[in-house]
Amino acid sequence: MGVAGGVLVAGVALPAVGGAGFGLVSAVDEVNLTPEELSEPPPAEVSVVQDAKGHEIARFYEQYRETVKLDDIAPIMRTAIVSIEDYRFYEHGAIDIEGTVRALATNLKSGGVSQGGSSITQQYVKQVLLNAATTEKEKNQALEASYARKLKELRYAMGVEQKYTKDEILAKYLNIAYFGAGAYGVEAAAKRFFGVGAKELTLPQAATLAGAVQDPNATDPNLGKKQRQRLLDRRNVVLARMAELGKITQAEATRAKATKLGYKGTKLPGGCESSKYPYFCIYVRNEILSNPDFGATTKDRVALLNRGGLTIKTTIDPAMQAAAEKAVRKWVRPSDNPVAAEALVRPGTGEIKAMAASREYGRSRARNEISYNVVADAAHGGGVGFQAGSTFKTFTLLTALKQGYKIDDGISAGAGFRASGYSAFKNCKGQSIGDPSHTVTNDEGSPGWKTLQTGTWQSVNTFFMELEQRVGLCNVVKTAESLGIHRSDGDKLQEYETFTLGINEMDPVTVANAYAAIAARGRYCAPTAITQITDRNGETTAYDPKCRQVMDPEVADAAADVLSGVFTKGTMRAVGGIGRDAAGKTGTTDDYASAWFAGFTPDLAAAVSIGDPRGSQRHKLIGVTIGGRYYGSVFGASIPGPIWKETMLAALRNVEPASFTPIDSSRFGGCGQSCRPESSVDEEPDEDTPRGRGGRDEPEARNGPDTRNTKNDKPDKPGKPERKNANGRGVVENPRDGDG
Repeated sequence: MGVAGGVLVAGVALPAVGGAGFGLVSAVDEVNLTPEELSEPPPAEVSVVQDAKGHEIARFYEQYRETVKLDDIAPIMRTAIVSIEDYRFYEHGAIDIEGTVRALATNLKSGGVSQGGSSITQQYVKQVLLNAATTEKEKNQALEASYARKLKELRYAMGVEQKYTKDEILAKYLNIAYFGAGAYGVEAAAKRFFGVGAKELTLPQAATLAGAVQDPNATDPNLGKKQRQRLLDRRNVVLARMAELGKITQAEATRAKATKLGYKGTKLPGGCESSKYPYFCIYVRNEILSNPDFGATTKDRVALLNRGGLTIKTTIDPAMQAAAEKAVRKWVRPSDNPVAAEALVRPGTGEIKAMAASREYGRSRARNEISYNVVADAAHGGGVGFQAGSTFKTFTLLTALKQGYKIDDGISAGAGFRASGYSAFKNCKGQSIGDPSHTVTNDEGSPGWKTLQTGTWQSVNTFFMELEQRVGLCNVVKTAESLGIHRSDGDKLQEYETFTLGINEMDPVTVANAYAAIAARGRYCAPTAITQITDRNGETTAYDPKCRQVMDPEVADAAADVLSGVFTKGTMRAVGGIGRDAAGKTGTTDDYASAWFAGFTPDLAAAVSIGDPRGSQRHKLIGVTIGGRYYGSVFGASIPGPIWKETMLAALRNVEPASFTPIDSSRFGGCGQSCRPESSVDEEPDEDTPRGRGGRDEPEARNGPDTRNTKNDKPDKPGKPERKNANGRGVVENPRDGDG
């Protein structure tokens, strides 16, 4: 048959056509119509993202396709497509000689390739070549109107017919064909068009899809009334052809023609905007696209994600996510200008268990949506973040403990702190950066003898400035970096004397993960969102946590012991604890630009931030109504603290309480050389301080006005710092942080 077909095509179909530019093929040898092996890379398939319980939360795809077996396609669908596209499919070989002669005769008259006459096998070959094309040139070659392309398809079709049964070819064709409205393959088309699986298609529905494959763009029902009418007309052509061939009765055809088109336009699942957990979805997507484990180049990684048919199991816990969302939305409304964001991380694994924000993800200004990942850093779709305030004092505390300080070692903290000279502080390059002209002060004034405990509980700025000077700024920076601290915008950390006051912009994932390492007794694990990936062939790759011990476990235990007192004797005492071992630190920046709370139990860590993404320096948290409550000013314990508490209570409801490892009193208890002088005064926060209406506005220590930094306040934008000093020092603001 191959020889006969070759003679037919060479002798009848391919004489030169004057002016058509196709050339002359005059010998069978030149045609070389013999079977050729077709390379069949798998068609693009949908990648599915699952939560920790195995429930689908998102889909990624270049072509929305779900491959199914022939048995999962309704018989009437198979009959319809064969009737209209290749009614002799089960009778002829790779080439339908009758159809080819008819088509090529028409082509001779038109002077080109105007009619296909392709069998279903040839159409499958064409779709494979088109789907395998990676450049515009390759795509154009797969679609060009030329005899060379047709002959190539014929040779491949002959190879396909030798390799597969007719049923296998039909299944492959139905799974690869484009039906319009963004649906590739019959399963996706059935769902998109009619909201059913391919197995449940009725006669009118099957005829509609069979009619769509001829020109899916012209009959795309998603484009408008004209296209829908064309599709309806095309459906009726299919029904008439099925009746003509005796596949259905004339009465069945008439009844089917009388039905409405029935197009539902079911929304295609997938994409982070349609995900239940959009911020986490964005994190997962960026994690794959930036990780060389998933491909050598970004292009390779995009192709794997959007075409690979992966099943991606992630770390997000539905119950913990619900707990975070409920708490965030209780305290901050989607319509509020400030946005609250929270991340939950499991200590010892780095697994991100929840990512929540008070605003919906999207681009609608009318709905006050936010268009970037406010919970994560720029590398994971986030923005510049917000200055973390006194949550950074924890890194100075840890550094002091590492250097041998005991929890009752203390310093006489003044009402103000001024560097004794430029050499008083040195960054990690050894440069002197202390500014003796700038004074850091404390709100309400709380001078006196402060120990590591009381200085932390009261979050005294001057105490931590003095402590940072003694233990070394660079050592504090290195401690923070060992716990994964990096700026949200991707720039280098600003290493200035006010580092301990939280001048660097952070994101909740990074801060929560750093605190999780303390909970894990100094074991740092990189933030993890993906636990395993199963490819289209069913092969599974597990991704273990990437962890390392970054500090002595006993140092972390001592820090947890000190930070536990924040709930009972410090800035969170009015909010209270959660009925189990917990530790944490509040954070409020200068002039109330943003507020934080970061804390942990042995089982879970979380960080909450709040600030105005329009520009936290220009839109401060002063005299604002948030969540229906009026605040004279917002502190770390006003909104972030309660959000953290309510989240943890719900997230850990079914988790047996665990205890922190007790502090090694022989190593850290009491005081060493820095014991409290007899005459010193250790002031406690005033329990009777008035609070703002509807909020817990606890007093905080305050930096003095930063006269070096008064201009260039711009809205926060993803990937760009909010502002810099005119002198380039980069001290964006000096956090006022007794709640800090």
